[in-house]
Amino acid sequence: MWILRVDMKDRSYRLEDVPLQYRQLAGRGLTSSIIADEVPPLAHPLGPNNKIVFSPGLVTGTAAPTSARLSAGAKSPLTGGIKESNGGSPFARDLAVMRIRALVVEGHPKDAKSFWGIRLTWDATKGKPKVEFFDATEYCGKSLYDVVPALYKRFGDSISIAGCGVAGELGYGNAGVMYTDMAKRPSRYSGRGGLGSVLGSKRLKFIVVDDKGAPGVEIANRALFEEGRKKMTEALQTHAITKPKGALNSFGTAVLINILNEAGGLPTRNFASGRFEGAAKIAGEAIFEGTKQRLGKELYNHACSPGCIIQCSNTWFDAKGTEVTSCVEYESDWALGANCGIDNLDDIAEMIHLCNGYGLDTIETGTTLAVAKQAGVLPFGDSKGAIRLVHEIGAASPLGRILGGGTEFTGRAFGQTHVPTVKGQSMPAYEPRAVKGIGVTYATTPMGADHTAGYTICPEILSVGGKADPLSPEGKAALSRAFQATTAFIDSTGHCLFIAFAILDIPSGYEGMIQECNGVLGTQWTAEDVLRIGGEILSKELAFNQAAGFTKAHDRLPEFMKTEPLPPHGQVFDVPDLALDAVHAKQ
Repeated sequence: MWILRVDMKDRSYRLEDVPLQYRQLAGRGLTSSIIADEVPPLAHPLGPNNKIVFSPGLVTGTAAPTSARLSAGAKSPLTGGIKESNGGSPFARDLAVMRIRALVVEGHPKDAKSFWGIRLTWDATKGKPKVEFFDATEYCGKSLYDVVPALYKRFGDSISIAGCGVAGELGYGNAGVMYTDMAKRPSRYSGRGGLGSVLGSKRLKFIVVDDKGAPGVEIANRALFEEGRKKMTEALQTHAITKPKGALNSFGTAVLINILNEAGGLPTRNFASGRFEGAAKIAGEAIFEGTKQRLGKELYNHACSPGCIIQCSNTWFDAKGTEVTSCVEYESDWALGANCGIDNLDDIAEMIHLCNGYGLDTIETGTTLAVAKQAGVLPFGDSKGAIRLVHEIGAASPLGRILGGGTEFTGRAFGQTHVPTVKGQSMPAYEPRAVKGIGVTYATTPMGADHTAGYTICPEILSVGGKADPLSPEGKAALSRAFQATTAFIDSTGHCLFIAFAILDIPSGYEGMIQECNGVLGTQWTAEDVLRIGGEILSKELAFNQAAGFTKAHDRLPEFMKTEPLPPHGQVFDVPDLALDAVHAKQ
C-alpha cells in the first residue's frame, strides 16, 4: 500500500510506503491523521500549507457490500477547522484497487493562472501507479455537465473522475469535491466544508483514474473476510430500511421528508417551523409516484458506487420523460425545498442539477438561499427566483459571490441573526429543537453542524438501535458521544453510513463489519475497539481544532434556538451547556 503525494508547486509526485503508524488507518482515520500531523492548525485554508487528502476505506475495493466510499480531508475554508467529507463513487474503488491508501495533494503552483489535471494509471512494467499531468485550463468556467463528457472522450470510458467546479475555481466556502457516478454523471460529492476550494486553490481541476491492470486490495485473511461479508450482506438485505424494494431502494433518502415532517423536525423557511405544509409534494413517495407517472412504470433506485446493494439513488424526470437530475437526496430536497418554502419538485431538481454543475454543496446552498430570503432578497416559496440566484452564484456576480461564501457569510452580509450554523457550517435537515440528540452532535462534532458525524436520528426518530425521546434533553450527550465515535470508525471502513440502520438492529451485521476489517488487515479487533478507534480519531480532530483556536464556546447552537420556541411542539434547545461540554470530556 502506498501514500501518493502530488506536489502542485512543481507538478511532481512520489510514492511512499504507508508508515507503520498509519497501516491500520484508512478513510477518515487516515485523512484526519495526515491533516493533524502535517497541516499547521493556523494555516490559511486556501494557502500553500493546507493539504487535501483522499483516502478510500479499509474495505473499499473489496467485495464487501456498499463499501465504495472515501474520505476527503483538509482544513476547511468554511469552518476554519479540520474537516472530513465522505463520498461514494467509482473513484473510491479505483484508488483502492491501485493500492493507494491515501492521495495527498499539496503545494501551490508558481503559475496561478493555469489549472491542471492529473491522470493516474497502473504501470504494469514497474508494478506501481504512475501520474501524468495535463493542462485543464480549457475545462474551467463551465458546467461540469459540459466538460466531464469531454474527459471521458479524451481518456476512455473506463476512468473515474474527481474534481472541482466553478465554485472551487472561485474559492467559495460552499464548494464541494465532485466525483463521477456509475453512469458517468458529475453528481456525487464530498459536499461539505468547502473542500472543493482547497482543490481549486492548488489549481488542480481534475483527478482522472484508470485502474486497468491494477492488482486489487490485499486481504490478509480471506476466510474471515468472507464470513464477515456474508453477515453484512444478509443484514442489509433483510432490514426493512436497506433491503431490496425497502424504504431506501423504493423512495430514496427523501423518504425522510414525511417522517421528519410528522415528527415536527423538518426545518422550514429558515428553521422557523418544524413542519412544512408542502412536504407531501416533495417527499420520496412523491418522487416515486411522479416518476412512475412520467415513465409509465415503476422505477426503483440505483447504486451510486460499485458494490452498493442498498441502492438509494433516485432519478427525477421532466414531463416528457427526460432525465433532469440524479439524485434528489433528502438533504438536497429539504434544503432547496422546505427550507426555502418551495414545494415544486421540478424546480428543486433543476437547482440540484445546477449545484452539481457548478460544484456547490446543495445543503449549504439551500440554507444560504433561505437566509437570503429571510433578509428580503426573495420571498419564501419563490422557486424561479431561487433558480436565478443559483445561476448568480455560478456567474460570480457580486450577489453570487456573497451567496457562494455560505450561510454564515451571507447572514453577516445581510445583518441577520437567524442564521442556523455551528462553527461556520450550516445545519442539515433535522431541527435540533425537535430532535435534541442531533442538536448535540451539531454543537460538539469537530466537523461543524453535520448530521453524518453522529446520526442520533436512528433511535430518536426511526427507533433503530433502540428508542429515545427526541424532545427530551436527557441522556443526549452520551447518545451523541457513542454515535460520533462509532461513525468515525464506519467512515474509516469505507462502508456507507447507511449500514448503520441494519447493524444497529441486527448484531450479526455489526459483527460482520468488524470481521471484514480484521480479514483485510489481519487484526483482532472487537466491538470495544470500534469505540476506542473512533474515539482516537475524534481526539486528533479535537486537538487540531483546539490548536486552530476553537474553544468550548464554539460547541454551541445559535442563540435563537435557545430562546425561540419551534412550532409545532413549542420546544427550545434546552440541553445544558455542561452536558455539551461533557460530550468529549474524555477524548
